[in-house]
Amino acid sequence: MKITAKIHLRPTPEQAAALLGTLLEANAACNALAQYAFEHKVFKQYDLHKAQYYNLKETFRLSSQLIIRCLSKVADSYKLDKENQRTFRATGGIAYDARILSINPAKSIASIWTVDGRLKIPYTTNAHNQRLLAFQKGESDLVLVKGKYFLLLTCDIPDENTDEFDDVLGVDLGIVSIATDSDGQTFSGAKVEAARQWYAKRRGVLQSVGTKSAKRSLKKLSGKQKRFQRDTNHVISKSLVVKAKATSRAISMENLKGISKQVRKEAKRLRQPQRAKHSNWSFDQLKQFVGYKCQLYGVVLTTIDPRNTSRTCHVCGHCAKANRRSQAEFVCRSCFHSDSADVNAAKNIKLLGRQSTGLWSRSFTFQGQAPRFSRG
Repeated sequence: MKITAKIHLRPTPEQAAALLGTLLEANAACNALAQYAFEHKVFKQYDLHKAQYYNLKETFRLSSQLIIRCLSKVADSYKLDKENQRTFRATGGIAYDARILSINPAKSIASIWTVDGRLKIPYTTNAHNQRLLAFQKGESDLVLVKGKYFLLLTCDIPDENTDEFDDVLGVDLGIVSIATDSDGQTFSGAKVEAARQWYAKRRGVLQSVGTKSAKRSLKKLSGKQKRFQRDTNHVISKSLVVKAKATSRAISMENLKGISKQVRKEAKRLRQPQRAKHSNWSFDQLKQFVGYKCQLYGVVLTTIDPRNTSRTCHVCGHCAKANRRSQAEFVCRSCFHSDSADVNAAKNIKLLGRQSTGLWSRSFTFQGQAPRFSRG
């Protein structure tokens, strides 16, 4: 499994100038190449290499291997759309491979090619990324973010052997509670909503002031909410996967393909405060984090059709819209079982996960019939 490790380069002023010069030179080459490709309708990397390699070599101060990476970057950019000419930011990220970049994790030094020659630049990173560097393999990207240089390195992590499992942990995703599992554990969205409101209010105040100082503060504020949400998704996903691993269970989640579009469509009908709340969270990111952590820990992940999981009683199988008395409360109109709406949905997801993984031989259907299972 491929995971990206991020390290922060700590160059001297002279080294930073060399890195900046390399970014500017490489992206200038990419723009020249993109113009040629568009004008001559030459989009394949092999054809571009044949037509422009020596011209790029004479025009730009780039090594042969970095020119090849630029050729690849331009060719990839035209794969989806050949009707519009591609352009690249002057300081956009550029790719490196093992011939022009190497990492020494023991000494925390990156050896990287620049327009001023090969440089050895110290770097810092956290313990998690440092462990990943032992598996560094393939291409890496040099990026400039708010005046700081980072390397994004591809690490090929060997997958854990998938463990045998005895049951399934169902996970329901939502707005008020970001995630609820079938054990009844809830990951509340209250802190997330409070943070969203604070950032929104702060941005509004700074935008209304409009001074240079306020604009500098706005620039510092940008990305903080996104990083906070990303960290929260990491914490939730790890907690779910570690629990499943410790209790020999698979994880079952809803197949939420297209949910972002549905949420945006629903949000348009709401007033501004509710609209921001509904479109605020990234369910897809949380599911991706759960997915790759399952691979790391050797936990089986299965996805199920989410239809009617919130309207069906997990005890008797009765399905009706009226079962959902409110956003938080579920009361079955047939057997009068009551539960948290999110917990009831998570338990339905668990039952469907059992079915999809073959733990139960009979299907569980949401047709108002009591589910009767026999061990498979």
